[in-house]
Amino acid sequence: MFHVALFEPEIAGNVGNIARTCAVVGAPLHLIRPYGFRLSDAAVRRAGMDYWEAVQLTQHASFAQFEAHFARAFEAGRVFAFTTKATVGYSEVRYRPGDVLLFGPESRGLPEAVRALASPVRIPMQGGARSLNLAVSVGVGLYEAWRQLGFAPTPPP
Repeated sequence: MFHVALFEPEIAGNVGNIARTCAVVGAPLHLIRPYGFRLSDAAVRRAGMDYWEAVQLTQHASFAQFEAHFARAFEAGRVFAFTTKATVGYSEVRYRPGDVLLFGPESRGLPEAVRALASPVRIPMQGGARSLNLAVSVGVGLYEAWRQLGFAPTPPP
């Protein structure tokens, strides 16, 4: 399955909603510190509901640690940085199992240095719109990748 990675997420409720989406799809969730909240916050737990037990969660102390963890994916160009600054549309990519879908923090998106290491893709929007909600963006990207695999069931971990 695909990996969903959140670079320095800021809003607890978004992370809870994303965790729930990952659980339903069977995608591991990677959180890259620092966070703008505590994982024990009620908003995280409430948004994730009782799906937290089904989430394969990995926390990375830094982007450097995350990058080392996914070194092969970075080298192969299989880390997709979702950003408004890309020219390639997210649906133009042919996703493969094991790909990493990387999303930036709500207030500022992915830094240029991070985007430069990955394969940037964008979700189209009407002119003048700044960005989609992070949880919505993850849902759009993850479901497109999964759709391309025919919504194949995820094998158990």
